[in-house]
Amino acid sequence: MNEITCCILVGIQTVQIAIMKNLSFSVVGLLLVAAIQACTANKTSYQAVNQDWPSFGRDYTSQRFSPNAQINQQNVKKLVQAWQYKSGVVGSFQTTPIVQNGIMYLSLPYNHVAALDAKTGKELWRYTHDRRKDWQMCCGPANRGVAVANGKVFIGTVDARLIALNAQNGAKIWDIDVVESAITTEGQDSLNKDDPNSARKVTGGTGIGIAMAPVVYKGKVIVGITGVGYGLHIDNPTADAPLGAVIGVTGRFGRPGFLAAYDVENGKRAWQFDTIPASGWEGQFAQNTADGILLNRNIAQEKIDAAQYADSARFGGGSAWSTPAIDTATDTLYFGTGNPSPQMNDISRPGDNLYTVSLVALDTNTGKLKWHYQQVPHDLWGYDLASPPVLFNYELNGKKIAAVGQASKTGWFYIHNRATGELIKKSDAFVPQKNLFQKATFDGTVVYPGILGGSNWSPVSIDEANQRAFVAGIHAPIKYTLHETPGKDGKPAIRYAASEPTQDPRWGLLSAIDLSTGKIAWQNKTAQPLVGGVLATAGGLLFTGEGNGNFNGYNSQTGELLWQAKSEFGVNAPPITYSIDGVQYIAVASGGNSIFGYKQGDAVLVYRLP
Repeated sequence: MNEITCCILVGIQTVQIAIMKNLSFSVVGLLLVAAIQACTANKTSYQAVNQDWPSFGRDYTSQRFSPNAQINQQNVKKLVQAWQYKSGVVGSFQTTPIVQNGIMYLSLPYNHVAALDAKTGKELWRYTHDRRKDWQMCCGPANRGVAVANGKVFIGTVDARLIALNAQNGAKIWDIDVVESAITTEGQDSLNKDDPNSARKVTGGTGIGIAMAPVVYKGKVIVGITGVGYGLHIDNPTADAPLGAVIGVTGRFGRPGFLAAYDVENGKRAWQFDTIPASGWEGQFAQNTADGILLNRNIAQEKIDAAQYADSARFGGGSAWSTPAIDTATDTLYFGTGNPSPQMNDISRPGDNLYTVSLVALDTNTGKLKWHYQQVPHDLWGYDLASPPVLFNYELNGKKIAAVGQASKTGWFYIHNRATGELIKKSDAFVPQKNLFQKATFDGTVVYPGILGGSNWSPVSIDEANQRAFVAGIHAPIKYTLHETPGKDGKPAIRYAASEPTQDPRWGLLSAIDLSTGKIAWQNKTAQPLVGGVLATAGGLLFTGEGNGNFNGYNSQTGELLWQAKSEFGVNAPPITYSIDGVQYIAVASGGNSIFGYKQGDAVLVYRLP
């Protein structure tokens, strides 16, 4: 029972007692005033001892910063496991648990949902998702979380549905398809049988689904689709091996992505923003990125090709990967878009390929575009904006600017003016960089960050008071290679690019970025690339997990490791914190990640002080 319900009940009970005792209206009035005052005090007390994690980024800013300081630098070493929950569903586990009024809501792999007692881990109910068997998953079974509002739990699914469940018992309220049909054209059969990639097992492609956690705002549940940035993912040789090659085959594959808003009561679509514009997707044929880096494009040839591929936007890509952050003062949402289609192969898509690989600002009421900032026009490397945007006040020359930041796959943290999209600052690189924006060659060009990115889908955390951003980073070199296979039946040879892992060492980098200067304040190297996200708290702590099962607590000001727990599975999901009855808890999902080759499992781990 929450504090609002308690207040209502107190008022009703006061009136009932007064009537039973035949008290005068004046006395009833005095009693009601006293009850309201007590209720207000109770509400303050409730808030003092209970802190929820009510949405994906904790609040609409998505700062993932908790004001709770009960667990701090002095006592974090005493943390012990409070409880563990095993769902029985093994797979890449990327969920952000949602905690409201003492209940934890989890999305499990394959879109099952569980509700737990957040104090004990006891399962209260479970929804089992009946996935369409004929629907190809784009990107594995993982889901990044649910939204809880209006007495409902909302989840987007791997088979492109948006479902509303009853938050009390998990019963399905409504279930809608967000796209009309799956796209089944794969394109691998366009390769000659002598090409080694023609016979290799492939996952991914153009299967459309929903990976992001929805967000609910003003009666609308907002979510976007993924899987439209067509590319073929060569399957892992073993369950614990990292992602193999990704190949881009020229052709008319894929479709435009979108972000859309639906009525929370019935699922009726309120608006839709297509990540590929109806006209003008070719843009300005930019020679450089917006921040001035040469893209090595053959603009003259692209303009010649434009007439031949006039309808290429129909297959344009632009997945919506990241849960939007929302500026409630201006009703503006911010989200990132994915790569253009076909992935890595640009022959059939001349132009800048708007609005792919962009930070996009929309009006939350209408879905209309306010502004966009394209980080990489005409992307060839898979540099999606995967990490969710984050809102904060940026301090510059003694003034505060409403800003939006994003940790990029290219390895920089970008800071924009929230109202205009103007780039205010770009940080120093938080991961090593080599041959950025170099094209594929037959001998192979080693590039890093590669297709996994400098930062992938991992959410960042912002300590606004200290003007720090915390980023989980990746160093994973790839060889960007050009392949050519003889054409079949007298047709021209087929040329395509492949992004293939090298034998070079890979590692992770946990970075604290000084927002005022853009410099790296401190940095810790980890044995494996980091994916999953970070949590910062007012206790001066930073929490993140590793693929080897380590779950770490750091001094957020210095980067010193203060505490470590060990899981049997990879800890590759964003941590959260909440408090119940005055006790602070730290929680994280532990189920590994198949793309990175981290051991998969089914655990949720929760810690507290003794």
